[in-house]
Amino acid sequence: MKLFYTDVFVLPLPVGHRFPMEKYARLRACLRLSGEFPDDDFHIPPAAGIDQLCLAHDPGYVARVLRGELTAGELRRIGFPWSGAMVERSRRSAGATIAACRAALAEGCAINLAGGTHHAHAAEGEGFCVFNDAAIAARVLLAEARLRRVAVVDCDVHQGNGTATICAGDARIFTCSLHASRNFPFVKASSDLDIELPDGTGDAAYLQQLARALEEVFERARPQLVIYLAGADPYHDDRLGRLALSFAGLARRDALVLESCRRRRVPVAITMAGGYARRIDDTVSIHRRTVLTARRLFVALTA
Repeated sequence: MKLFYTDVFVLPLPVGHRFPMEKYARLRACLRLSGEFPDDDFHIPPAAGIDQLCLAHDPGYVARVLRGELTAGELRRIGFPWSGAMVERSRRSAGATIAACRAALAEGCAINLAGGTHHAHAAEGEGFCVFNDAAIAARVLLAEARLRRVAVVDCDVHQGNGTATICAGDARIFTCSLHASRNFPFVKASSDLDIELPDGTGDAAYLQQLARALEEVFERARPQLVIYLAGADPYHDDRLGRLALSFAGLARRDALVLESCRRRRVPVAITMAGGYARRIDDTVSIHRRTVLTARRLFVALTA
């Protein structure tokens, strides 16, 4: 199974900044040490090109990001100060999702060990998201005529508002978001399918809603590829989440999504999306279980 990552981890964040960028480095190290994945499973893909970024983003916005010309207000919405590392990481994260989608089409499943930057809109970033990797990757594969229909299944605790706005009116991309109703963003966009959950939703209710949503996604979208945002932030001890899922519930969530794809023989590309647990090791453990679940379900299928 191919695992894609970027080796640009360190951003010049202010002291006390709460975005745990180091979770990506820890996740990769954890997977390497697990003995489950040989070295040749790990790949650094090329950064997304400007033409690829512009398939989902306004060219003027892309140019201003690259040149460091975003306003102070735009940077506050993103949550990062501008730097060359910020730009490079954002481009490489999108490139990793493009690569994961291509590999999934060939092998059934592949993973970006970061990504899930679903708050980035066509002409502005937001909520730690500069470029929208899922929307970019979907548009790239559609432009390459590799497929005709994509579904984005977003299980981050926050609504995928940027993905919804970018893909609105594009019948080739079906957007589904399962999220906490009272969480960020406080003004929601309209996905093709939004499942809004009350604070404190636990494992049983969440999984019931997800099962219904997946049936609707596959019936309405008939996707040839699923991009799955496997956010760790529905976890009950996540600082930015409002749901109450356990480790076991999150593992069952991953299995439900991935088994639904496998049963229908629909390739799936996975991104890690959010995760802000009080103990960073909890976030890493949740992401690790997502990767191991994918390996268990898909490696034997392609061996």
